[in-house]
Amino acid sequence: MKLSKISRRRFLLLGASLLAPGAVAADARWLELEWFKVRRLCLADGKPTHRFVHFSDLHHKGDQAHTRSVVKMINALSPEFVCFTGDIMEEGKFLSEALDILSGIKSPLFGVPGNHDYWSRVPFEGIAKCFAATGGAWLVDEQQAIAGGKINLIGMAHVGPRHLLPSAAEGRKNIVLMHYPAWAKLFADRKFDLLLAGHSHGGQVRIPFYGPIMLPFGVDEYDLGLFQTQAGPLNVSSGIGWYPIPVRFNCRPEIVLIEI
Repeated sequence: MKLSKISRRRFLLLGASLLAPGAVAADARWLELEWFKVRRLCLADGKPTHRFVHFSDLHHKGDQAHTRSVVKMINALSPEFVCFTGDIMEEGKFLSEALDILSGIKSPLFGVPGNHDYWSRVPFEGIAKCFAATGGAWLVDEQQAIAGGKINLIGMAHVGPRHLLPSAAEGRKNIVLMHYPAWAKLFADRKFDLLLAGHSHGGQVRIPFYGPIMLPFGVDEYDLGLFQTQAGPLNVSSGIGWYPIPVRFNCRPEIVLIEI
């Protein structure tokens, strides 16, 4: 039987189609997990007066080099302060190591707990002490004025009948820190300058022109990036770590540099 010839173009397309799944798998498993990026977000009407970092979902698992790289990148940006929106470690046994590395952040570090911080059942005293040592605070349903009283940071850790929703402080920029993006809907009758959240990991695997193939609870439509909500602009970070599977595709781990 005589075989028909194929063009060079068809040959290349055939080869690419065979290689593509392997390349995608390699990217998702080995490349993007460690390929950090800095996403820049300017929300100032004119010249910015404050410059800070938002990062989330560290999910430290004993991967010291990974976590130290995050701290190094944050310090290189020299932010006025740093906001963390939950999930320091994967399991309680990794907390001490994670805090030791995070203590190297040279700007005041403020944060709120995520679901893994609660699921691990670790005492929060050590976390609060670490954050305070940087000049920041661990804000479990608390508010704190910073930047000479010009910014009011609001830390949300719980919602429900027993927990009152916070209101904005007059005469200050009000920034809400929370783990779950969908909580923005709770503030429909309130207005803030900025809301920060994580938890979604951006879906970890995002199909071009489609979006994430899977999202955890507490996210709704706020999967990744900047959204305009009734309560104000909401920034959702793709996070640093991963859970439960070590893959990322079209969804690099990120540190967000914000100007307001």
